[in-house]
Amino acid sequence: MVMTTPVSQTAPPTTGFHPPQINNLEDTGLSPLWLQDHVLKVLYFRGYLTGFKIAEDITLPFAGVTDQLLTALKQDKLIEVKSSQGGLGEGAYTYGITGAGIQRAREALERSQYAGPAPVPFEVYNESIRRQKSSRMAVTSRTMRQILAQLVISENTFQLLGPALNSGTSIFLYGAPGNGKTSIARAFGNLVLSQSIYIPYALYLDGQVIKLYDAVSHSLASDSDTLNGSAAGPVRVSTRRDPRWVKIRRPFIVVGGELTMEGLDLVFDDTHKYYEAPFQVKANGGILLIDDFGRQLVRPRDLLNRWIVPLENRVDYLRLHTGRKVEIPFDVLLVFSTNLPPKDLVDEAFLRRLRHKIEIGDPNYEEYREIFRRVSADKKIEYNDQALAYLLQEWYIKRNRKLRASHPRDLCDQILDISAYTSNPPVMSREMIDRAAQAYFVDL
Repeated sequence: MVMTTPVSQTAPPTTGFHPPQINNLEDTGLSPLWLQDHVLKVLYFRGYLTGFKIAEDITLPFAGVTDQLLTALKQDKLIEVKSSQGGLGEGAYTYGITGAGIQRAREALERSQYAGPAPVPFEVYNESIRRQKSSRMAVTSRTMRQILAQLVISENTFQLLGPALNSGTSIFLYGAPGNGKTSIARAFGNLVLSQSIYIPYALYLDGQVIKLYDAVSHSLASDSDTLNGSAAGPVRVSTRRDPRWVKIRRPFIVVGGELTMEGLDLVFDDTHKYYEAPFQVKANGGILLIDDFGRQLVRPRDLLNRWIVPLENRVDYLRLHTGRKVEIPFDVLLVFSTNLPPKDLVDEAFLRRLRHKIEIGDPNYEEYREIFRRVSADKKIEYNDQALAYLLQEWYIKRNRKLRASHPRDLCDQILDISAYTSNPPVMSREMIDRAAQAYFVDL
């Protein structure tokens, strides 16, 4: 299989959830005292800020929310106005923290040093995931032809992949290395990335904060209310919807050998005293690809047992460092991709829980030829059928070597390297084929 340019997608459907407008403190679902401490921590870290800048940093509207917090803090002499600009209103006033405010901020920082966008109540997030689940795009055979157009796949395999993607549950891709399992999963990712959902920057649970939005894992989607910002957080506050939410493309998250059991639960930062959401929560509403399954440090059986409840009940359970367990929706298409024999990794009981098991086999000669033709055209190497027949006869058939979908790409790269060194044009000749194959293949 060979990757070429991605296919353009149609416009995503409207999601089933839109963050409501915030008009007052009650609409946030958070305690006013907690929010006051949050403002004090922001001022403690950032120094002097205008009212508008404070509202931007905590991602809450100024009118009716942030202004009320500042008024309460001024009345308690925890902050004070350092300067004002006449005619521009209280939002333009510059605020500073007082000595009493510093003391209270330090007390709050002992509980948690989180000072980013204000979180959303945990139960509100759970409801948003349930409501956005129904807005997934159902794929058809035509859609699958589009998203897999860059891959050369047997018709039998193709017919298995569509229903698997539509299930939104679990897929087990297995087979020899180099035949495109990861490429297929990434093609699925291109489809989900054409759709968008809303997620909060952070969650609030029992006085604890869980960071959810991750600039590495999540891609911002176009939104008239939000500018494309940096990893530091939001860059514009709008009252047209709750600005604590960010519109992202449905997630496509890949984990490999670095995956551990600890990475699948809430990760508590002992220094900063807040949580980081695990991989599967960041992937909610999208795809989680466990690549190179079986190569993780944790035993495959232990890792698979971790997924039994989420796969069966579509809910997951996370544990706080206090010992409390909480339920969270598991709206994730879980994709396992492995080069290892399934019998070495899973038993029959677990295979029953995986909805779709699909073997990605070696290409046949015609498929191999089509892959080579596409790759050579993409890399601007003069293709030659006779040279390919020579390659197949001398380096595959005579040596009893199996075809792999990745070989054409790698052999073409070898030809380009040789061409650059010899200052000769990159062409498929017998000499080039022999030199490329000799440098690439290793008899095991």
